[in-house]
Amino acid sequence: MNYTENMTSKDMVKEKNADLQKDVNIGLKKPDRKRVATGLSHLLADTYALMIKTHNYHWNVTGPMFKQIHELTEEQYNEMFEAIDEIAERIRALGFIAPGSLGAFSELTQIRSGNSEWGAAEMIQDLVNSHETLVRTARGITEAASYMDDEATADLLTNRLGVHEKYIWMLRSFLK
Repeated sequence: MNYTENMTSKDMVKEKNADLQKDVNIGLKKPDRKRVATGLSHLLADTYALMIKTHNYHWNVTGPMFKQIHELTEEQYNEMFEAIDEIAERIRALGFIAPGSLGAFSELTQIRSGNSEWGAAEMIQDLVNSHETLVRTARGITEAASYMDDEATADLLTNRLGVHEKYIWMLRSFLK
């Protein structure tokens, strides 16, 4: 019987992470890299969940502001799709496996599923709330990355904060 046949998938990920970490020598201590990678994993899951929610609302929004909301949400879910790759690649650069399954994302995210039957105002308010949740997550990781002198992660997160805060502003304008 092969050694890996007795291992669970979690054990294999732990072993793979241990192998990856042996080769990572980027001037950041292993516990610091792990702390930041764990935070980024939560951000990755939140971004993925928010992208799906935004896409859902893009398809299902109705009402007099349909065209504007439809176009704005399309711009946002496309941008978040690109960001997901950047966040996952940063986790990998830190020497860890990036979560990539719906099961892992559902365990890590704080973003609740959307409701396709809500009206436009409820959808927009839900998106605002979700972006605010994501911003709070990103801000906490940014502080940790800056404290550890992880400029690459801090730069990525500073950019993400700016994007999501702009989305909040744009979405709120529909609620006035």
